[in-house]
Amino acid sequence: MTVARVNQDSIRVNVIPSRKKDDENPALATPLSFSGSPEELDRELGKSVASYVEANLQLQSTLAEAKTEMEAAAKAARDQARARAKTSDTVKKQEDTAAKDTKPENTTPADQNMTLFAPQPQS
Repeated sequence: MTVARVNQDSIRVNVIPSRKKDDENPALATPLSFSGSPEELDRELGKSVASYVEANLQLQSTLAEAKTEMEAAAKAARDQARARAKTSDTVKKQEDTAAKDTKPENTTPADQNMTLFAPQPQS
């Protein structure tokens, strides 16, 4: 906190919050500046700083909740993607196995082709 005289009748008070952690959001350390007569500042500074601190704590809480929700959503998305990948691999293996099992062994390639015309009797 710094206090400076602006002119004969007013002073300026600067409140510069410090961050507790280096990874803390810089928005939580926004400086405040109040100017006015000593009587005005005496009357209003306490309320203003208390209001700022309350808003700052609420912002910290909101940011922490949002971060937690985002991390949980990201984890759920990763888990869901892994489950889909595992399921698609299993389905693909089952389809490959089923395709191998259903292939007729006694037919010739000509018999396997579908035609628009009825088959001709072989003589």
